[in-house]
Amino acid sequence: MKKIISAIFVVLFLGFLTVTFSQPKFVTGKYVANTNNSGFTLDKNTGDRSYLVEVNFLNPFETRPVVIVTVSLLDADKGTNVRYTVETSGISRDGFTIKITTWDDSKIYGIGGNWIAYIE
Repeated sequence: MKKIISAIFVVLFLGFLTVTFSQPKFVTGKYVANTNNSGFTLDKNTGDRSYLVEVNFLNPFETRPVVIVTVSLLDADKGTNVRYTVETSGISRDGFTIKITTWDDSKIYGIGGNWIAYIE
């Protein structure tokens, strides 16, 4: 009986360690870009303009995750059309890049949102 209880304890303990120290299944975060950021030009001039936000995961994923980015904040010039795209690039186990783009005469003073990275 002691051997069975000991075996069950070992299996449960190993299971606990596996769950506790396993790679993340999903991670979330927020991003914001505005006129206070160095190199931010989405509010200046005309034509195509982009700004990059680098995101680094605190703990790398075991494999390349899927990343979803949303926009929940937009501060733009109401005197012009508001044109923008937000997309991801360079997704790796360690992080990714958010690319925010505007064009023509649009002026964006601030943009931000949330992201989630997960393993399927």
